[in-house]
Amino acid sequence: MKPLPDLAAVVLWMAGALLSFSATAIAVREVAPALGLFDILATRAGAGVAIVGAVALLRRRPLAPRRMRLHLARNLVHWGGNYAWSYGVTLLPLAVVFALEFTTPAWVTLLAVLILRERLTASRVAAVALGFLGVLVVLRPGVAALQPASLVVLLSAVMFALTAVATKALTRTESVLSILFWMNLIQLPLNLAAGRIFPAVPAHAFEGRHALALAVLCIAGLTSHWCLTSAYRRGDAILVMPLDFLRIPLIALLGWRLYGEPLDPWLFLGAALIVGGIVWNLAAEARRQAPDAVPKGA
Repeated sequence: MKPLPDLAAVVLWMAGALLSFSATAIAVREVAPALGLFDILATRAGAGVAIVGAVALLRRRPLAPRRMRLHLARNLVHWGGNYAWSYGVTLLPLAVVFALEFTTPAWVTLLAVLILRERLTASRVAAVALGFLGVLVVLRPGVAALQPASLVVLLSAVMFALTAVATKALTRTESVLSILFWMNLIQLPLNLAAGRIFPAVPAHAFEGRHALALAVLCIAGLTSHWCLTSAYRRGDAILVMPLDFLRIPLIALLGWRLYGEPLDPWLFLGAALIVGGIVWNLAAEARRQAPDAVPKGA
């Protein structure tokens, strides 16, 4: 069992992550009527370049990439995933977006087997199966909940899974700061170019409240990943993942309170199936690794 200070730190870091992820979604929803999605993402990427670059400069950390081709491939896919996720946030109930995004670990499991040749175990099969069953419950094919935007968000989860597999490969040679810096630097011109090619027609004039929401997005977009990474550093995945699941009821309550979005019991059932498969797989992986952690003769 982890000492209380570590458990308390995990809870505090996860509280920051939950608030940051929720703030990111709400900020996108608030800014979108006054600014195109590509312009929103370009602003976020520009802020990321400035902030991460400043941190690296202060800490005197090198940012030169060793595997630029992999950086480019990773960020082309991640750029598409970011746009698809943001598009879903503007059209779907926020809780639906978050529930579908939670299928990412199931896609990672499947892609790791296909791309990285990792072993396919019973628990990994169960995680993928429960994940897809959860998606069917959330979307309920043939019911009004199934919209084209839902499929776009599901596509973003696949793209985020591909990004995660590429990130796993990059971390063997690159620092976290380098990965974050090049992520924002590569996606900045992509968003600027796409914004010029596909100009948005805002429904509202850009006002002070939109500027505030945009500032929140730029900050929360970084603090969400910082807090989540810090939580994983202080606690095991089997502890962090169930806390991360609280994102769904939290964003559901915020969506209900701010936008009058319904609290759909089918959504919570589907989300429980998705996360249940993830937690089951994490527990099985922890049991498999436990014997290796025990010294011989202990």
